[in-house]
Amino acid sequence: MSAHGPAIPMSSAPCGPLTGTADVPGDKSVSHRSLILGAMAVGETKISGLLEGQDVLDTAKAMQAFGAEVTNHGDGKWSVHGVGVGGFAEPDNVIDCGNSGTGVRLIMGAMATTPISATFTGDASLNKRPMARVTDPLALFGTQAHGRAGGRLPMTLVGAADPVPVEYRVPVPSAQVKSAVLLAGLNVPGQTVVIEREATRDHTERMLSGFGAQIVVEDTEGGHRITLTGQPELRPQTIAVPRDPSSAAFPVCAALIVPGSDVLVPGIGLNPTRAGLYQTLQDMGADLTFENMRDEGGEPVADLRARFSPDMTGIEVPPERAASMIDEYPVLSVVAANAQGVTMMRGVRELRVKESDRIDAMATGLRANGVEVDEGEDWWSVQGRGAGSVSGGATCASHLDHRIAMSFLILGMAAKKAVSVDDGGPIATSFPIFEPLMAALGADLSRSGA
Repeated sequence: MSAHGPAIPMSSAPCGPLTGTADVPGDKSVSHRSLILGAMAVGETKISGLLEGQDVLDTAKAMQAFGAEVTNHGDGKWSVHGVGVGGFAEPDNVIDCGNSGTGVRLIMGAMATTPISATFTGDASLNKRPMARVTDPLALFGTQAHGRAGGRLPMTLVGAADPVPVEYRVPVPSAQVKSAVLLAGLNVPGQTVVIEREATRDHTERMLSGFGAQIVVEDTEGGHRITLTGQPELRPQTIAVPRDPSSAAFPVCAALIVPGSDVLVPGIGLNPTRAGLYQTLQDMGADLTFENMRDEGGEPVADLRARFSPDMTGIEVPPERAASMIDEYPVLSVVAANAQGVTMMRGVRELRVKESDRIDAMATGLRANGVEVDEGEDWWSVQGRGAGSVSGGATCASHLDHRIAMSFLILGMAAKKAVSVDDGGPIATSFPIFEPLMAALGADLSRSGA
């Protein structure tokens, strides 16, 4: 079974040049936060370009369950009439967050300091993922969590009636954990402080500031320090969601490995805390150009052009770059298989606890398609043999993970034989137009029985 229905086996066959414009969906991280902060503001927040993948739609339903009025006006335009900080109502039913770790963890943070209870669940993949990394710091505010063994969903959160401010040092780089603590801090008197060893994606800090919260970000000897003053009245905003750099990674990486390709991806967000993949690809020798650099809604944006790059070489990816590209390592490994030499990826333990164990999933599938892979607990390496060297021909398990499924379908476009995945259904959680978009560029994708 896929995340939201029967399994959808898919195949990707070797194809001719990929050409044209790829209008990828809106940024998933910004979309989640737009809905949640809109629900915590007083008045109407207007959003354009919202990603309408299942993950974000589940967050929209959750905000409705907590009392906000969420309206879809069509064509990616949405509005949220918020209830104010601390104004969430207790949901009547269980909150189903589907496949979204980001959604459930941020929503938990947003409700954690309001004296209500809510029960959260998800699909089979999400219910295996650890929630203690969020519920442990939320407990410092006075929040109670009651879940399955190992801190897993389904789980009931009881919000703190008299929350106290917290200073929390994030043990492992995680924008989800940082964001959950900051959202919880909104309804707490005094200052909530989060300290990171290294900076992670900063959409939450940028958006909190835009909504009118008092937030100070500084680099200190002790780490990246974020201080939030609680109990603000958040002002509604008009938000234009930039296109998702994580989704853009798939047509970009496909263009780099399919001979003759030339693909333009307009308007993608290039927040420096999210752009590590593109720096890494350039370090490998990829033909990438950034055109029409601009700023939209506080986020840097550009049009990105990617062309076939047959002379890419493997590199050692700086481990400090991991936080800025953690979701892109699977598709990077596909590029690495088509480069020349070893690409080493270190400091990526977080990949073991994403929607799946992404290191194991990619290593297993790449090996089945003739690629040499080595791995450890927090590292892996791919031995590339150059452009067009991947034999292909295997069927890979997607493990209910959208990025694993898409990565193997990209692999098939440049392999000698078609590559299949057992279930492409989860792709809809983040990139619902993946199939028609890639097909319009020239990809040869098919569903079994279609």
